[in-house]
Amino acid sequence: MSEITEKPKTELHVDETSEAVAAVVEAPVNDAPAGEAAGGEQEGDGAAIAASPPTVAEGGTPVDGSALSQEELDDLTEKIIGALKTVNDPEIPTDIYELGLVYRIDIGDAREVEVDMTLTAPACPVAGEMPQWVEDAVGAVPGVGPVKVNLVFDPPWDMGRMSDEARLAVGMF
Repeated sequence: MSEITEKPKTELHVDETSEAVAAVVEAPVNDAPAGEAAGGEQEGDGAAIAASPPTVAEGGTPVDGSALSQEELDDLTEKIIGALKTVNDPEIPTDIYELGLVYRIDIGDAREVEVDMTLTAPACPVAGEMPQWVEDAVGAVPGVGPVKVNLVFDPPWDMGRMSDEARLAVGMF
């Protein structure tokens, strides 16, 4: 499995020598005008569908220890992060990704995904529900296989893990 691990402040990496995933995190999901998909394809009836990223067999960049190409991993990572950003903490007005609750995303060769996440507090009132919300959101991403969510409390979450966007949302600036 190709492991994508989160560092504090939602900085992701595949391993210490890879720069590709960091570029995905910093790149906007879609800068195109409304009604136009990234890459210039028009959305709607009869529109061109964005091409899938190339597999290794199709000339994609091989990744040591993975059957998926770097392009496939980057594409899935971007989509998974987008899905994680749709899951909000009900007590704090921002999403779990920007809050720094996601510690690790692991994408396997069969596109199975394992997510390690935490809660703002072990006694969080939605502790029994939030992992299912995450599983449902990530599982809805096209091309993703089975999803497993692990609730972890080591290291404990603290406000230092929040992104600037989350800090702004909760009025910490």
